[in-house]
Amino acid sequence: MIIEVSGDILLSKANAIAHGVAPNDNFGSGLALSLREHWPSLYKDFRHYCQVHHPDAGEMWAWVNAEGTRILNLMTQAAAYKVGSKPGKASVENVNRTLRELRKFIEEENIKSLAMPRLATGVGGLEWDDVKPLIHNHLGDLGIPVFVYTLYQKDVQADESVPA
Repeated sequence: MIIEVSGDILLSKANAIAHGVAPNDNFGSGLALSLREHWPSLYKDFRHYCQVHHPDAGEMWAWVNAEGTRILNLMTQAAAYKVGSKPGKASVENVNRTLRELRKFIEEENIKSLAMPRLATGVGGLEWDDVKPLIHNHLGDLGIPVFVYTLYQKDVQADESVPA
């Protein structure tokens, strides 16, 4: 079930937070920057993962810290190949591929709830009207709440209650 909310995704009580990035992303803006600042080891581990595995756009990488926080890095954008370079734009094809990976991960890992932003619409450059149906198509029938943060409000806890 897809539930649109407003607030600060870093305050989410969901079992996992998903966000869009590029392979070799420097986490220099948007939600990725906030995540990097909140969990510096996430970025360090992501860089190591990219150096070792050379992921492609459309793939997903899951990070879990010692406290059990899960950040699901959805590679919706074209890779940033040069160190310090900006990532490319997102594509509908990459979003489709990574949402399939995300769904598989949710089912295999028994994730009970998910929070995500308006995927690939900020730095990624896609239109929400193009991405929203993909999220509904891939995740809408999972039987878990998927909280889509459609409006960012710093330091505001979103109402993540599930409608009856």
